[in-house]
Order: sequence, then C-alpha cells, then structure tokens
Amino acid sequence: MTVAALLSERTESGARFLESSADRLARLCHLMAERFARGGRLIAFGRSPAARSDARHVAVEFVHPVIVGKRALPAIGLAGEGGDIAAQVALIAASDDVAMGFGRDCDDAVAVARERGCLTIAFAGVGAEWQFEPPTDDPYIRQELIETLYHVLWELVHVFFEHRGLLEGRSERRVHDAGASSFLYPFLDERENDLDAVLQDVRRSVLMKSGEVGALREQTLTDNEFVLVDAAEALRSSFADGGKLLALGNGGSATDAMDVVADFRARGRAAIDLTEDPGILTAIANDIGVEAIFSRQVIAYGATGDVVLAFSTSGNSANVIHALAEARRRGLVSIALVGYDGGRVASDGLADHVIVTRSEHIPRIQEAQASAYHALLELAG
Repeated sequence: MTVAALLSERTESGARFLESSADRLARLCHLMAERFARGGRLIAFGRSPAARSDARHVAVEFVHPVIVGKRALPAIGLAGEGGDIAAQVALIAASDDVAMGFGRDCDDAVAVARERGCLTIAFAGVGAEWQFEPPTDDPYIRQELIETLYHVLWELVHVFFEHRGLLEGRSERRVHDAGASSFLYPFLDERENDLDAVLQDVRRSVLMKSGEVGALREQTLTDNEFVLVDAAEALRSSFADGGKLLALGNGGSATDAMDVVADFRARGRAAIDLTEDPGILTAIANDIGVEAIFSRQVIAYGATGDVVLAFSTSGNSANVIHALAEARRRGLVSIALVGYDGGRVASDGLADHVIVTRSEHIPRIQEAQASAYHALLELAG
C-alpha cells in the first residue's frame, strides 16, 4: 500500500459522502438546534474501542468549543466502561435530547433513545431516524468520514442560534448578529422567516467544508509522504524488537490517541493510551501540574526503542512538549502530528518524525490527522 493509494481512496469517498449528504445535514442541523434551544443535550455512545473514541470526541467538541464565537452545548459520551450502553442511555436520555450512536452494534441503545423521544442519529443501519452510511467498507476511511460529518454538524448547528426566529419555541429576533463567528459564514443577512434560504446557505457551507478537508487531507499525506514512510518503518522496527506505542494528546486529540491505540491493539500490537486513566491524569495534574501528565507516564511506561505518538493541533501544547522531551532523554522514538505551522514541535525539532497539517482550523486539522495516523497504521503493517 502506498501513500498515493491511501489518499485516492479517501478523496473519492469523502467528496461523494458529503455531497450526497449536504441537504440532509442542513435539515438535521436545524432540528438539532431546536433540541438544544429547548434544553436538550447530545448523548453520544459507542461500544467498541474505536466507537468509544468517536463518542468521546463529538462530546468534547460540543462541550468545549475551540472556535471563537461558538457556545458550549451540553453533551455526554457513553462507552463500555460505564456498563451496558442501552442501560446507560435508558438512565440518562430525555425527550428533548439528541442521541448519536457509533458502530453497527448500537441498535438496542438507539431503540431506547427513540422510545425516550430523542432525535436519533447513526452511521449504520441501526434504526435511527437520521442515518448516514459512508460509501466504503474500509473501516478507517469510514471513521474519517464520520468524524468529518459530526464536526460539520457541530460547526453548523450554531448557525441557527443566529436565526432565532427559525427555532421552534424561541422568540423571533429581528436583528441578526453573528458576533465573533461571522468570519465563518457568508450568510449575514437577516432572514428570520426564510428557513429555506438559511438551509441552502448551510448546505453550501457543507460542500465548502468538504472541499476544505479534501484539500487538507491531500496536503497532509502528500507533503509528508516521506515522513510517514519513515515513521511507519520506525514503528515496524519497534514492534519487531518487542517495543510498544505510547499515544497522547489533549481534548479532541486525546480521542485520537484513544483511537490509534485501539487500532494498533486490534492488529495485535502493544499500545498504551496515556489519556486513558483519569486517576493517573488527575493525580499528576493536581499534585505536580498539567504540564507533567504525559511526561510522568513516559517515565513510568517508556523503554528505549518504544515509540511515542503525540497529537497537537497547535504544536505548542506544554504537556506534549514535555512528553516529547522526556521521550528523547530516554531513547524513545517520537512521532508528532501537528497543525498550524507545526509550532514549537516542528520549529525546534522536538520529535524525530513531524507530520504537519497546514491549517488553523482545528476540526479540519483533526480530520486530516486521522487520515495520517491511519496511513501510519497501514504502512507499518
């Protein structure tokens, strides 16, 4: 498998998926906004390790928006460590909530959510009202496309809060004010009574975002082709010598660490997720400081010849930088996936293999980084 082949599969499937879904996504954003306006929450859930990472990822995006001007919206991610998924949904879900199921085995939880009156969304044929099936059987490409789709939902649901007259149960607001988020959207005219016009604007924005992620995925895989190949060889050599992978990141990048570890474990490779244990994370953060939450674990688990895989959309996260420094001191190989211009990680050469996704838009960075770490996985064999 070559980097060019990996890119080609993603480009074709990605464009087809979002273009075919644009109309439905626009209408779904409106319905989700109405639920949130009535006090509803997003309840995301998944059973498998990979589905767990998506449930956690979408929840953190809604709860902790990283784009200026977006409001925090209530969301919770439910996964297997909390017990049976359907039972958890039964305990938590309420009629105004939005339920989002990940994986092909969440039909029972989706059924419970529908019984509760939730608006239900899924990415396979599991009985949800709104189902989006990626046009590929490749599990890694499927997950990348699903991530883009829920990022788009998160980004564009906010449009309808700026057109309050279009939200059922909210008072009409004649003066449209996009505030600090106005740079994101080209539709700033006041159309409180024209739902179709706003839906068309949202549809066009979906297509624009599809083009953006396609171009960024191409940049990431093409510009970093030789880095990816070399990093994959380092991973392959480490595993062959009995080494292991340590993965880390913050926020949405933490869920990328969850996912890449799940993927390597599924292939029988030794991998540890340094974001996984809240007891360890909170103990270190409380007693030493947030900057040490990963470096202390590198000290505890790392051995010469192991590989650290670090995610940072900025390339400047202090705890990531500390972890990479500790890895270098201890003779570990380091791979970093970073956004923007690479930040300090790239400029100061803090990792042995640095893969830069050249964007300042965090959702698009994370989507392209998902393609990069899946490419690493496949190239490493």
